Amino acid sequence: MNGTTVLISGASIAGPSLAYWLARYGCSVTVVEKAPALRPGGQAVDFKGDIHRTVLQRMGILDEVRRRQTGGLDQYLVDSTGRTRSVIPGEFTGGEIEIHRGDLAQLLYERTKDQAEYIFGDSITSLTETATGVHVTFERTAPRTFDLVVGADGMHSNVRRLAFGPESDYVTHLGHYYALSDIGWSGRAEMYNEPNRMVAVGGPKAGTFFVFASEQLSYDRYDPEQQKKIVMDAYRGAGWRTDEVIAMIPGARDFYLDSIGRVHMDHYFKGRIVLLGDSAYGNTLAGFGTGLALVGAYVLAGELLTAGGDHRVAFQAYQEAFHTYASINRKANAGPFLAPPSKWRIRMRDWMFNSKLMLELMLKMTDNFASRIELKDYAA
Repeated sequence: MNGTTVLISGASIAGPSLAYWLARYGCSVTVVEKAPALRPGGQAVDFKGDIHRTVLQRMGILDEVRRRQTGGLDQYLVDSTGRTRSVIPGEFTGGEIEIHRGDLAQLLYERTKDQAEYIFGDSITSLTETATGVHVTFERTAPRTFDLVVGADGMHSNVRRLAFGPESDYVTHLGHYYALSDIGWSGRAEMYNEPNRMVAVGGPKAGTFFVFASEQLSYDRYDPEQQKKIVMDAYRGAGWRTDEVIAMIPGARDFYLDSIGRVHMDHYFKGRIVLLGDSAYGNTLAGFGTGLALVGAYVLAGELLTAGGDHRVAFQAYQEAFHTYASINRKANAGPFLAPPSKWRIRMRDWMFNSKLMLELMLKMTDNFASRIELKDYAA
């Protein structure tokens, strides 16, 4: 694979993870990211089970991820008076190892910045495949040709849109939105529900975390002020201390709003272009996205190595190895779990965390999903 040129779109988790392996296998890697710099903050992400742990270990970052881990927090489910109804234990929300997404992205960037070229503040505008490569134009950078192009640019993938077709053909809105922010809330981690909406503060996943039911909305994904207004309007009149929380939203840092959606791709590749992570099999907010991205990068790079860089063989092998493993995101939907549609459903959800047996079953189920793949030792 020495000298194979690869363009990766997206510098969050999946992109730099793939850059690590491809550079190690001799490829010349370029990563382009629309944001002007690495995105800090974001929700905490977690890893669980032997498969995730093995990939982290083979990347040589397991110890450093553990050093930067959050430690996991119990989250108290409260009613409108602040009385505790149940507790979500940190082992459920945080998996085996939990780390802030921004910290993980920074770690991956540190491990790859000297082996891969990073272009921030730019985006792909066209992809034209030829017999020998993919001709790429950018918003700012001069056009270039690459042997392969990888879309690791999230659920709203630009590469998928350019190579496969409009987002509406591949992404299904699952009826909920979520928002993350840091409003400087102090105190224990608490989560409050009313039918179809949830607000959590001081929690393990983000300083403030909102989930609410909604029809599909039209808004500018790069306008945080517009996003703040959408969330504030969605929570008007809610009980508990919600008024205090939304009053702090205008000054919030790193505010982020997105839909809970499902990406459905029968094939992850088209010619010399392939999709990885949420662009191919996310984002249901079910807690598997980061693990899928990490393992997917390992498998995709490994199959390219095994095939000697033959993308036709490698992409098909990646598809066959990963389609079943990624099936959890074709079934899951965290929206109704985090923001149940009725008071009865809220009580039933809370009861599950009061039952030791139910908690053990849920933990076992998530570990099983995270381990349902035969992991090859490609380097060997």
